[in-house]
Amino acid sequence: MKSIGNLLWFIFGGFIGGMSCTLSGLFWCITIIGIPIGKQCFKLAKLAFFPFGKEVEYGGGPVSFLANVLWLIFSGIPMAAEFALIGVLMCITVVGIPFGHQMFKLAKLALMPFGAKVRKAR
Repeated sequence: MKSIGNLLWFIFGGFIGGMSCTLSGLFWCITIIGIPIGKQCFKLAKLAFFPFGKEVEYGGGPVSFLANVLWLIFSGIPMAAEFALIGVLMCITVVGIPFGHQMFKLAKLALMPFGAKVRKAR
């Protein structure tokens, strides 16, 4: 299921979503100060290209918490709201529910990316 889901996801929007996150990360990495934010955009892109069969492990310490608060203020809330809205729209049909679930996974990661790790599901 995850291979078919990833293929359909990539064709019908995953490529565009992943590329937009990758380009955002490249723009953030132009400055030295923006490199940590760019790395989080690349993490989002990694999940946005092929989300099926992957899970996000959340963790981190006080530094990750402070970075996540700044991320929320400048980038996280609009990104997460966009992913969540698209996820709700995808869940309207029964066929779209698995894809909506992946959008909710992306929305959660967009809220708190610092300290999170994307890994293969067990």
